[in-house]
Amino acid sequence: MAATAEKATSCCIDNKSVSPRREAAAVSSVAVAVAAAPGVVQDWTVTTTDSRDDQQHKRASMATLIRPVDSLPEPPTNASTKGIQIMTKAQTSHPLDPLSAAEISVAVGTVRAAGATAEVRDSMRFVEVVLLEPDKHVVALADAYFFPPFQPSLLPKTKGGPVIPSKLPPRRARLVVYNKRSNETSIWVVELSEVHAATRGGHHRGKVISSQVVPDVQPPMDAVEYAECEAAVKDFPPFREAMKKRGIEDMDLVMVDPWCVGYHSDADSPSRRLAKPLIFCRTESDCPLENGYARPVEGIYVLVDMQNMVVVEFEDRKLVPLPPADPLRNYTPGETRGGVDRSDVKPLQIIQPEGPSFRVNGHFIQWQKWNFRIGFTSREGLVIYSVAYIDGSRGRRPVAHRLSFVEMVVPYGDPNEPHYRKNAFDAGEDGLGKNAHSLKKGCDCLGYIKYFDAHFTNFTGGVETIENCVCLHEEDHGILWKHQDWRTGLAEVRRSRRLTVSFICTVANYEYGFFWHFYQANLISLCLKQISDGKIEAEVKLTGILSLGALQPGVSRKYGTTIAPGLYAPVHQHFFVARMDMAVDCKPGEAFNQVVEVDVKIEEPGKNNVHNNAFYAEEKLLRSEMQAMRDCNPLSARHWIIRNTRTVNRTGQLTGYKLVPGSNCLPLAGSEAKFLRRAAFLKHNLWVTPYAHDEIYPGGEFPNQNPRVGEGLATWVKQNRPLEETDIVLWLVSPLFFLHRSHFICFHAFANLEILALETNSFELQNYGASNHQCPLCVGTYPVDSESLASEPESASSNDIK
Repeated sequence: MAATAEKATSCCIDNKSVSPRREAAAVSSVAVAVAAAPGVVQDWTVTTTDSRDDQQHKRASMATLIRPVDSLPEPPTNASTKGIQIMTKAQTSHPLDPLSAAEISVAVGTVRAAGATAEVRDSMRFVEVVLLEPDKHVVALADAYFFPPFQPSLLPKTKGGPVIPSKLPPRRARLVVYNKRSNETSIWVVELSEVHAATRGGHHRGKVISSQVVPDVQPPMDAVEYAECEAAVKDFPPFREAMKKRGIEDMDLVMVDPWCVGYHSDADSPSRRLAKPLIFCRTESDCPLENGYARPVEGIYVLVDMQNMVVVEFEDRKLVPLPPADPLRNYTPGETRGGVDRSDVKPLQIIQPEGPSFRVNGHFIQWQKWNFRIGFTSREGLVIYSVAYIDGSRGRRPVAHRLSFVEMVVPYGDPNEPHYRKNAFDAGEDGLGKNAHSLKKGCDCLGYIKYFDAHFTNFTGGVETIENCVCLHEEDHGILWKHQDWRTGLAEVRRSRRLTVSFICTVANYEYGFFWHFYQANLISLCLKQISDGKIEAEVKLTGILSLGALQPGVSRKYGTTIAPGLYAPVHQHFFVARMDMAVDCKPGEAFNQVVEVDVKIEEPGKNNVHNNAFYAEEKLLRSEMQAMRDCNPLSARHWIIRNTRTVNRTGQLTGYKLVPGSNCLPLAGSEAKFLRRAAFLKHNLWVTPYAHDEIYPGGEFPNQNPRVGEGLATWVKQNRPLEETDIVLWLVSPLFFLHRSHFICFHAFANLEILALETNSFELQNYGASNHQCPLCVGTYPVDSESLASEPESASSNDIK
């Protein structure tokens, strides 16, 4: 993923690019000493320094460490080793930066070259190539001495002062490779060594560190496979004959959407790579914006061997008429559908004449009191790293090490064929990141926008770039705080501003927007003792097209909503799993967090509640993993606090962050539902585990056709590891339930549509007593330009306002 140019727009119009500046170290001859972290520095060049000079130059070194420059100078060949170590090779990529296109190419080439035979090499298909994230103390070292804003305080103080290695460990790539010939999946780790200076663009070479065949698994599907599957089904003579019975002979009208088979019985075992496609049919082959999903083809059963790309099972079980064609269901402009687009909304412009308030250096973001890094993976999409908040004299205060959505499960509640087997793992079976949009093709952001590109491997090992994949921008968020004194009539108001990082992906018929909002300040209510600042909100927006079923004339379905003649939307749920590797007020290496569950209780009638109005907050410490499998309870306003056990605020309270879940429920399925074999993590809203570097995906790394019951999170917690004071990871399961409306009022006209009007789900991490400042008053007022306030046009009347 690469940073691209900022674009100052009122929407997303083309304009000039600005090359991002690179921060580099201005080397000073200042002495600093230390011992490096054990187990990590064995391959580093470590130079000790003269401790007598340490105190003399330490302050000067911190003042002159670094400033932004346009390029990195080559280090002098006669550089002194006294003082802060001069890096023999410029550090061009932060340890958490996503892999560049060059690094992906090198990793793929290295693995392919390691193939034992030409046959093996030709059979390699590259499912995933991502950064192998380093240990946390390597990240801390990089942030302390190698990359701006240079924060030596991140590392613990040692006797004699720090010893700084001359360079960071080489970056590593992790590859998931599928052998199409042998049907084997393997995991490779490749070390990437930069051999030229950054000023010449860098040049990489790779070395295989490890490779391992993983038995009895199937990796995620790829878009190339989906296209080949569609072609194979369309070319299958019995399928063509079945479509002919339904009046369709033009195969260009047919849409074949492959779905992973999940795991329902031994027939779905990963010994074969399988897909069961859903079939749809358009009415016009030359209409690219026709809503083909509005005409599902029912009654045809197809099973495809994706390894050999052949149809292995086929049955035309039931002839259900295709839903009637209706141009109003398309998403083309209104006049092309026989309708009229609304034209009564006047333009709304978002302008920032002085530019944005955020600063970007590579993938490092600074805004207001926040700073963090952004990353991107083919599976999770957007990843937020190293989140910290600057709190006055207390300086940088860590909040979280890593935030992302690691899985999304969509089980359908219709027991009829084919819908009962629709239980997609959209991250683990498809990948959210590699299905991301280029926002060049349509951006929903307004204002001054900073875009970031994303790089991926395709199935054959080539590098593909999604331009403008991630969007960074500011948003006005209404009132932050207001008060009017009724005696004086004087009023004060502060508006809220938030920074938003987002991306959008399409998985078959659905669109998903993932947004991380960082707020200037928030007012925390319900049992909190003070105003505090620094809220994070994670939001998912769902839109796109519904996955529908066809009906016989006069038939309705109990397990869905009829939305048009011959067409219904099956009930289903969407579960989003967020993984939050927390670090509240913890420096690298510290593990001082715990989780407390808070329920609001009604006081029992008696001497403590003579007026029957009393209630209070009751805290319960979650001491172990098995105890920390928790469910939401709106009746008691249940929430959770991640707090630091050794840091207090000015009132003596332990500092923390409060996790407030959004709308939620549990799976609306029986305990023996087949999809719960692979998705046991859905059985609770919250799970808490101690950090482990290989525990990332709640359903295990390979949920596709996974025959193992409860793999992943539900198995990890059986260790029942202690949680009273440790490095905490939260897993929040946030669901959405869809019992569809019978019709929508759309932007174009009144019509029965099969589109999905936007639905949202979110949760918040709220600062809980961590700040010593009452921030809403510190935000300040925005200047008001009276000339910019447009008066009402003379021709306007109350009747003109729609």
